[in-house]
Amino acid sequence: MKVLIADDHPLVRDALARVLAGLDDGLEVAEAGDGHELIAQLEAQAFDLALVDLLMPAMNGPEDIRRLRQRWPALSLVVVSGQVDPGIVRAVLEAGAAGFAPKTGAADVLVVACRTVSAGGVYVPPHALLALRDAHAPARRDVVLTPRQQDVLALLMQGEPNRRIAQQLGVTEGTVKLHIASLLRALRARNRTEAVFRARQLGLTGH
Repeated sequence: MKVLIADDHPLVRDALARVLAGLDDGLEVAEAGDGHELIAQLEAQAFDLALVDLLMPAMNGPEDIRRLRQRWPALSLVVVSGQVDPGIVRAVLEAGAAGFAPKTGAADVLVVACRTVSAGGVYVPPHALLALRDAHAPARRDVVLTPRQQDVLALLMQGEPNRRIAQQLGVTEGTVKLHIASLLRALRARNRTEAVFRARQLGLTGH
């Protein structure tokens, strides 16, 4: 696994690298100190995962997360921040980040976040999720899902990739993709990350 750690504080980058050391036997870590170095690293080589500080120089908040996702759609992005602001958490998830990890959290929180995101899931710490729900309670609207869509949603919320969903449901990956596409339409989401986020907002948990 190749991971890019982007933060303007060398001590933070070193600490994050040490925490992630046990994530994968073949872990390769590269670093960037600002938004320009982040882009240069991504252009130079392919990464599986990027940990990005939203407030480092040459980063313009959630909009830059959106640009990164558009340019490198296969890259899993986890935003790391010293502030757990519900508005920021919501914005980065809607921009396409697959996770949010507070710098003030325990080391195992970051490991769980990276494992979840690497498996295709979405990670938000429980306390941040509660704050997000309290601050941005959406207007409830009726969302009607078929039983099979609920099955797929439940597995998506567990971070399962398409291959595992297909195995567990006894269908092909192509069928899973069709169900996910219908879920995106039903939830008015642009990608599976946003679909899981919106489902949680609406109190949908699948089966």
